[in-house]
Amino acid sequence: MTGPLSAILGFGLFGVFCVAFTEKILPIPPSHVLLLFLGMTAAPDGVTLLILLTVTTLASTSGCLVWYAVGRRIGFDRAGRLVERFGRYVFLRPATYHKLGQTYRRNHLGISLLAQFIPTVRNYLPIAAGALCLPALPFAAATLLGAMLWNAGFLVTGYLLHGSGQDSFKLGFRIIVIVVALETAFMLALRYGPACRRRIRLVLG
Repeated sequence: MTGPLSAILGFGLFGVFCVAFTEKILPIPPSHVLLLFLGMTAAPDGVTLLILLTVTTLASTSGCLVWYAVGRRIGFDRAGRLVERFGRYVFLRPATYHKLGQTYRRNHLGISLLAQFIPTVRNYLPIAAGALCLPALPFAAATLLGAMLWNAGFLVTGYLLHGSGQDSFKLGFRIIVIVVALETAFMLALRYGPACRRRIRLVLG
């Protein structure tokens, strides 16, 4: 993975933007892997780190706006049918999608912000935002802030690991394992949690 990634990043800030943008469309590599890698290898000083944060934040927000435009184009019902057909491949149940849509209408700013910290949701919830025709400017502002906070956490961590004198890649790998484990647990809870709660209620009467 690092071979092709390094080749793309060889194009400088344009390469960084392209990789971060593509991760929002198709999360390969996952954002935490990409951002840690950038923090450890492409930020020799604080100024460069700030530039990387700016570029990756703009790229992440741009990717979300692409999905927002897709949602705006196809509408909520057609988006729901796509989720019914393909949602299981990204652990997104139709019932969860419709519930998120209802919640989104009530507090779209808060959810747009928090969505950037939730696996899978941060990539595809913008489709729901567009499908619901939520105001584009507030959505973009909340997404920009959420993406900046998420990206900053991993970029700064990678930067600090690089200057810590320890084995940066081993520590980075451990952090990635922990994040992936937490994300997997969250997605499993999102996928199977409602069914488990129903069974518990049935058992308890």
